Amino acid sequence: MLATRQAGFAVDWTRDGVLAESALADFAYDAVLLDLGLPRRAGLDLLRTLRKRGATVPVMILTARDTVEDRVRGLDAGADDYLLKPFALDELLARLRALLRRAHGVADIQIRVGHLGFDSVKRQACIGETPLALSAREVEVLEILLNHAGRVTAKEAIADRLAGWDEGIGDNAVEVYIHRLRRKLEGSGVVIRTLRGLGYLLEAER
Repeated sequence: MLATRQAGFAVDWTRDGVLAESALADFAYDAVLLDLGLPRRAGLDLLRTLRKRGATVPVMILTARDTVEDRVRGLDAGADDYLLKPFALDELLARLRALLRRAHGVADIQIRVGHLGFDSVKRQACIGETPLALSAREVEVLEILLNHAGRVTAKEAIADRLAGWDEGIGDNAVEVYIHRLRRKLEGSGVVIRTLRGLGYLLEAER
């Protein structure tokens, strides 16, 4: 969990399948890393319940069960990816980024809007060929907005994606990050618009 946080993801962790089911019912997540060997509620049962409920959140199974039958059961139950233990951390992060790109309908690791480019692997933004100096939080907010470019993103949704259960991100903090990004994106051909009562919209300047 620490490694995924250091890679720029906000992460919640649960100790068993019952708590995981409750969390997934109460909060919106971009992706789920699911261990099949969860106590109290098996991971595969949890996955089937999720899909029967109509949840479309991308799910990657992490397990030591390495038979073809196990992989087929997991994928047929609704998993989007299947990674065997032990695994290299770099592979886990690469697969997770790919899962998120597919979920957002983005095929390329490079996202471009106006003169602004963003490398989702290196997590580096550039205006033309010039790298932007952004804090880790600013990168996270920019990536969220870019993944929803042309669509409104609610302020609450940004706050939720920035924070795990053990930390709080208020509306004021989101406004501060948006203000900083606006200044740093000058000359990029990209604007972040505030739609009162709705959220933020990143789009190319007209």
